[in-house]
Amino acid sequence: MMRRLLFIFLFAATTLCSAQVSRLGEDITYAVEMHGETSNGDVAPFWFTSNKYGVSSTDPRSGYVRAIIKRGIEADSTRKWAIGYGLDIPVAHNHTSDFNIQQLYGEVRYQKLKLMVGAKELPMEFANPELSTGDMVMSNNSRPIPQIRLELPDYWDVPGTNGWLGVKGHIAYGWFTDNSWRRNFVKPKNPYTQNSHYHSKALYFKIGNEKKLPVTFTGGIRVDCEFGGDAWNLRQRKDDTMYIDLSYVNMNNGLKSYWNALAFGGSDPNDGDFKNVEGNHVGSWYGNLNYQGKGWSVRGYFQHFFEDHSQLFLQYGWKDMTWGIEAHLPKNPFVSTALAEFICTKDQTSAVYHDATDRLPIQISGKDNYYQHMIYGAWQHWGLNNGNPLLLSPTYNDSKQISTRHSRIRALHLAISGDPIPAIHYRILYTHVRSWGNYDYPLIDTKYNDFWLGELTFKPQRLKGWSVTGAFGINRGDLLQKSTGGSLTIRKEGILR
Repeated sequence: MMRRLLFIFLFAATTLCSAQVSRLGEDITYAVEMHGETSNGDVAPFWFTSNKYGVSSTDPRSGYVRAIIKRGIEADSTRKWAIGYGLDIPVAHNHTSDFNIQQLYGEVRYQKLKLMVGAKELPMEFANPELSTGDMVMSNNSRPIPQIRLELPDYWDVPGTNGWLGVKGHIAYGWFTDNSWRRNFVKPKNPYTQNSHYHSKALYFKIGNEKKLPVTFTGGIRVDCEFGGDAWNLRQRKDDTMYIDLSYVNMNNGLKSYWNALAFGGSDPNDGDFKNVEGNHVGSWYGNLNYQGKGWSVRGYFQHFFEDHSQLFLQYGWKDMTWGIEAHLPKNPFVSTALAEFICTKDQTSAVYHDATDRLPIQISGKDNYYQHMIYGAWQHWGLNNGNPLLLSPTYNDSKQISTRHSRIRALHLAISGDPIPAIHYRILYTHVRSWGNYDYPLIDTKYNDFWLGELTFKPQRLKGWSVTGAFGINRGDLLQKSTGGSLTIRKEGILR
């Protein structure tokens, strides 16, 4: 399906952009990368695995060789029509699969509007990709989801506002590709799904004009959804009077389901007496206050995550939040960027949930159970959370269930990066996270972990395009097993033509 869509996209793009066809073989870059890591624990250090777009492993000894070819759409930045494409293939050892296509995509832009078809590592909108713990909805933690995505990638100035108001956003539909992992990971008779679909939409605003005032506000809302597909071994609520054979359920897969994913409509086939919105919806509100000084900048930001409708607005209060501050310092040889984040997901609209019935006609929307759904299990792709990795991914589950067992957490995260000399770049991460489990599987005593990462990248000026990255990682605590390890990455990149 993805090969067909990509072929159709490239044919249409080259037809519409005939003036650009002669340039499609120019401005092509390449990268070849070799990576290996080892540690003394049962799992790899946490930051060796997390926020690597899924090109990583929880195994204490793993590695890969990776080849990338791409033409960046920015090569046509001065033209009305722009075309980009990419192919990224890792061959791995002790990963969830030894061979996969990490990225395969084509994209075309006309002025400010862009269409992308395929699987591409997409950047986070408001989180620092190197230092942050990640976005709660869609981070850089799991493998890219193949999709058809239409977007305004840059803020479009609203006419009549003189540059003081800008908007951007996207809408996308796609398909999860981890059927084999789901089927092989779960124990017999445990629930799992296959062939499920993906939907995402977002709308962001920018208020302020950097040319006239150094303070700007950016923010907005994003909602993603998993829907459709096939489900096995589902479980029925004890108070549901409608009989449904849940050993196998063909979920809604027609065009109406695509509309329901967009409009929060419909219901799932196994809802029985308790109708709900079709699919698994997750979303976040974002806010960023930015100050741009001369040679430095600082921003404070928040993110409020919600499942379903219970925390979409202010009915139950916004108690679960990510708060952060990020500073880009004046040029110096010590610290270039510093970041601090505090994350709390303990509340989840309280521990009580109740649907209205004839006996008790009161509906209470609680027990949101972040990253968890009665049909689709965890909000994940290939075993790793799509969102923030601190709500530990299903691949860590000894129970072999596609579930999130540690969704109620508090975490403090500190990070710095710098460039002591032009050839050296470093980053240091420290994270303290404490878990209360979740409301279905609470921990009698809380568990904690301290995660450390120190990473140094050397780019010799005499060997253009070469880089060597060494990292040292530590896990300490009783949430994940103790682990100490190191990794080495050698990379060569350059211009192919």
